[in-house]
This record gives sequence, structure tokens and C-alpha cells, in this order.
Amino acid sequence: MATAIRKILARAPSKLFSFCVKISDTGAVRHGSFKAAVLHELKSPLKIDKFSTKKAKKGEVRINVRACGVNASDIQMSKGEWEKEVKLPFVPGYEICGEVAEVGSGVKDISTGDRVIALNKDKCFGFAEQCSVPAQDVFKIPSSIDFIHGAALAETYSTALLGLSRRAELKEGQVILVTAAAGGLGLAVVDVAANVYKAKVIGVCSNEEKATLVRDRGAWAALTYNPKDMQKTVKEVTNGKGVSVVFDTVGGEIFEESIKCAGHESKVVIAGFASHKVPKIIASTLLSSSISLLGVSLAHYREVDPDVYREIVLDAIDMCEQGLLKPFISSTVSLEDINKAIDMISQRKSTGKVIIKMS
Repeated sequence: MATAIRKILARAPSKLFSFCVKISDTGAVRHGSFKAAVLHELKSPLKIDKFSTKKAKKGEVRINVRACGVNASDIQMSKGEWEKEVKLPFVPGYEICGEVAEVGSGVKDISTGDRVIALNKDKCFGFAEQCSVPAQDVFKIPSSIDFIHGAALAETYSTALLGLSRRAELKEGQVILVTAAAGGLGLAVVDVAANVYKAKVIGVCSNEEKATLVRDRGAWAALTYNPKDMQKTVKEVTNGKGVSVVFDTVGGEIFEESIKCAGHESKVVIAGFASHKVPKIIASTLLSSSISLLGVSLAHYREVDPDVYREIVLDAIDMCEQGLLKPFISSTVSLEDINKAIDMISQRKSTGKVIIKMS
């Protein structure tokens, strides 16, 4: 996988984006107390509380958080709908970008002041001005990647790269169908497939406004979800052959209809069930076109193959640095307005990523 991605990077323009770091970007290390958005009761609004700064433990890195992505899983945790039980009080948020305030003992290759991305899925605590993260989940970033886009990069783009490169082995010119194409992960898949792999992307969205955004982000075609229209468009684009890859994050009815668009020896990547409905797959459906069904989970790779996990996140950072991809940010809000961000995502009013920016 890494070799294939390096080949893509080699074909990219050699000139990298270069920016000067403003003095205000370096920030001073915060001491004393800091603010965090805390869940005290399931299904209730988060409240802003103050915490005392604690020293970084062995193997950890304490980060001055500048921005944090808001994800659907944060909301599921807050509602008690997550697969793991949440112990209250609880601070959600795990997709973090900021500067290193302190390095715990035993940590190598990370220094105070480094600009970093971190994925703190085990402990969360990203909706806060400070957060301690295991060093294995911390990745240095260059000054050309700002904090806002850094907080929207690692989770979705790494998952997209895993699904498209390692699992589906997407090739230039192939046709790929992407469900929920205007969501955070969906737009990342569209971006990587269309602009890095030069594949022909068909995006499926919930309304025309989102479909327009998906086309603007590189999709060859984008349509509002309708089984008949989707199958008709796929037949026209592929001359009746069906798509080479389906990338689904929704599940339920949309998955069941999408798999009907899969062609001979196609690959169907499952990256989540946003509909909360796990579809029942009839084996004969796979046999009819020799379809391969593939699952992808960044969290799984972190547990069983940490080298690939770190490699894929670093690949996403490299591609962003070279200007090959860029996360789409629909809204940026303050920590004090965290509940507005949660409502925005819960009501499906957002596209791409919603980011919390710390003051």
C-alpha cells in the first residue's frame, strides 16, 4: 500500500506549498487551568467546565489543542448510542490538532512546540484546550497545514486511503460509487478517488445542494438518492458494465441498492453504518457478479497493525502538504458553541467537517 501511494506522490508536482509561521501560531504553553466541554448526563447539552493542568504521563504527549473535529461518533457517545459505555463525566472529541506543550518520559521524536495531529479515540477529551494523548497516536505536521484543516484530516482521509488503496486497490480511470458523498468521510473519498487516483466518481447525496458540492469537489456525477436514477446513471457511465468500486458508509437500504450497481469482479468497501441499519447480505448477490465485500476500519488497524496505521496517517499528511488533497470545512465554531455544532450534525445540516476552534 505504502509503495503505491509513494508512486502517486512521485507523480505529483515537486513544488511543495511553503508558508511562514506567524509568531502567534506558536502559542505559549498553558499552565494552571483550562476549559473543556463536559457531558454530565447522557442526551444532555455539554457544559463548559474548568480543569487543572496535569503533567503528561509516561508515553504520553500533552497538547495545547487549537482545533478539534466534531464527528458523528462524538454525538453517539453523548447519546449513549456508542458500542462502548461512556463513563460520566465525559469530554468527547478525539480528532485533535495543536502544539505539544509537554512530552512524557519515554517518548521519542516529539518535542515541545511541535505542531501535531492526534487521534485520541481511547480517551477522547478533544473538546478541551488541553489534552494528553498516547505518543503512538500523535503525528507531526508541517507549517503549511493549518490547525483547522489539520483537525479534519487524519480520521477521514486515512480511512479513505485504506479503503481505496489497500482494500479496493482503486486504479486510474475506474468508476467508483460513493454513498453519503457530502459527509466528512464521503468527501474525503471523493477527493482521494477523483483528484489523486483520477477515477471517475459518482456521488450519492441526500439533496441537490450537497450534490452540487460533491461535483465541485471533483466527482464526475452526483445525484440525490433514488434507486432508479442511481442505477440508470451507473449504466450510462459504465456502458452497462457497472462500477468497479462501491464505497459505502451508510448501510441499510442505500447499501442494498448500491450493491446492485456493482459490476463484474467489483469491490464493495464498507466503512460504517450511518443509518444505524446493518444490511442483510444475501450470498447469491455476491455470486452473481463475483463481487468482493471488504470492510475497513482505521481503529482496527491501530490495534492489530500499528505500522500500517501510522503509515497511512502520514501518507494523508504528505498528500495534504503537497496540495493533492484538502479537507472541506463547512463550519468552524468556538468551544462555547459546541452544542450548536452537535445540533448541526445531528440534524444533518452540515457537509464535510465541522471544527471546534479554541480561543
